[in-house]
Amino acid sequence: MSPNENSVGEREGRWRRKFARMLIDVVYPPLCMLCREGVTEPDGLCPECWAMLHFIDDPVCASCGLPFEIDAGEDTLCGACLAHPPYFDRARAILSYDELSKKPLLALKHADRLDLVPAFSRWLERSGRLLLSQSDMIVPVPLHRWRLWKRRYNQAGELARGLSRRCSLPLEPTVLERIKPTPSQGKMPSAEARRRNVQGAFRVPKAARSQVAGKRVLLIDDVLTTGATVSAAARALKRAGASAVFVLALARVTTHPI
Repeated sequence: MSPNENSVGEREGRWRRKFARMLIDVVYPPLCMLCREGVTEPDGLCPECWAMLHFIDDPVCASCGLPFEIDAGEDTLCGACLAHPPYFDRARAILSYDELSKKPLLALKHADRLDLVPAFSRWLERSGRLLLSQSDMIVPVPLHRWRLWKRRYNQAGELARGLSRRCSLPLEPTVLERIKPTPSQGKMPSAEARRRNVQGAFRVPKAARSQVAGKRVLLIDDVLTTGATVSAAARALKRAGASAVFVLALARVTTHPI
């Protein structure tokens, strides 16, 4: 086959893919992730919903990423991190968890809306570039096997898989296990109760310790509330020899300290 024939074949292939995409958009027009109004691009937001989302930006706590109202310096820690230093090195979240942002997050978690993963993974990649550049592997916060069986999938695992596909970091979902079937953190009455609830809940299997030793791990979760869960997970990773543990989440509660 000549170079010209190859070129013609490639152009025809691109045209067919473009036509197929146009046909899909006609039959199933792209909708806003939040309000379900029509948008121009798939996996996108309408201008109104985009404007209403609260994206977290500096200044934030140097450790947990809690947003500050005033800039007190890039190394400033919030009161909660001073009182109870977390085991992770740094955590960042993209969105403030509020009435608007929680709708798609809960849909991903409980309503099988895995179609949201590509857009969320893209957001994680864009907002987490610094943490990604400092990490050696991506690890999702795991579910206990009984909860995974009940839910059928781990939303943090789906986000981690989508993010790994978009960047050069390997996904290592088996290096961290959740060994205690703890009650939901949402049922805990206080930050201290949340810390006690997940104490000893995670471990790195013996067979995986060599994969973790000396490595910088990026933990992925959907929502940070008090940070107790990711701190407990980070503790297990560091006990197995991880040199650093960072946390990247889609959203975090900002009305209460972590």
